[in-house]
Parts: sequence; C-alpha cells; structure tokens
Amino acid sequence: MKHPSNREFFAYWDEARGTAAAPDRSNLGPDPVRHLLGDIFVLSYDPVAGYPVRVAGTRVCALLGRDVKGEGFSSLFHGESRREIEDILGVVAEETIATVAGITAIAADGSPVPLELLLLPFNPRTNSPLTLTGLLAPFGACRVVDHFKLTSWRHIGHEPKLFGPRALRKLAVARGFMVYEGLR
Repeated sequence: MKHPSNREFFAYWDEARGTAAAPDRSNLGPDPVRHLLGDIFVLSYDPVAGYPVRVAGTRVCALLGRDVKGEGFSSLFHGESRREIEDILGVVAEETIATVAGITAIAADGSPVPLELLLLPFNPRTNSPLTLTGLLAPFGACRVVDHFKLTSWRHIGHEPKLFGPRALRKLAVARGFMVYEGLR
C-alpha cells in the first residue's frame, strides 16, 4: 500500500480481526479512525445491483461530485475494468480476503488522477447480508473525477499458520481418515 490513509485503515482492520480472516462489523468503531471517515465507504454484497454503496464518506462524495449512496460501486468503472472490479469485489466478500488496487480516474479537465483503493471484508454473520468496507484515497489534491480504470491490484492475506511439533507428529503417523479434535 502506498497511501498512508490506506495503511492506517488496514492496520486498524487487521488488529480488529486478530486471528480471524476478517473482523465482525461490530468490532470496528468510528472513533479510532475518525480522521479517515471522509474517505471510507461501505458496500452491500449484491453483484446484480453492482455492489451498491451503503455509506460513503464526505471526501468520497466530493471526489465523485455527488452523493453516491445507493449507486452501484462497479458503475464507477468503465470497460474491462468493470468486470475486473466485480470479480475482485466477489473475492473480497466471498473469500474474506483484503485487496488493494491502483486506479486511474479522469478529472473534469481530462487529466489523469491516480487513486488507491483498499477493499476489506467483514466477517460473514448468519442471517445478515454480506458487506465490505474500503477506503478510496487520491494522491494529491482532491478534484472531481470519473471514468475509473483499474491499473493494478493485489490480495493481502494472513500468513499461513504452521502446525506445532505435536500436531505434525500426529499427522505423520496417521493413516487413512482421522479427526483430531481441536486441530485446525
């Protein structure tokens, strides 16, 4: 991650999740990241509707020149980038994997504006719709932009967990199908 706001929001999200793949939505409060709230948004996981924006910070709305609540997030992207961002949003929500992406948008005067997008999942809850959060950070002065184009992206995951020596010893002598209670 290049943008300091994205690094800070990711660190807060990462601390809140602990050893889980993603934190529960109730574990993320606004107070620790109050100064970032203008750049943060929350999306509904609804591929048919283009991942509607449930909540958008004031700087996100100013960057887009309008209130985007209810709009499909993927509609901000054009051409092949729309399909790619929909695939990425699906992976983030369904597989609970954080993702950071580079975006180039076009300002009103036609000049390119580089942005960094951070997408973070919430832990899925029974009988609750899937949602994800993120932060959209421009590099430089905030100008009204449109026509997003995805330029790069990468997933950010947990380090693989290693089995302890006792668990490895049990696995080495196991033949056939065996279940050990408490072993992950």
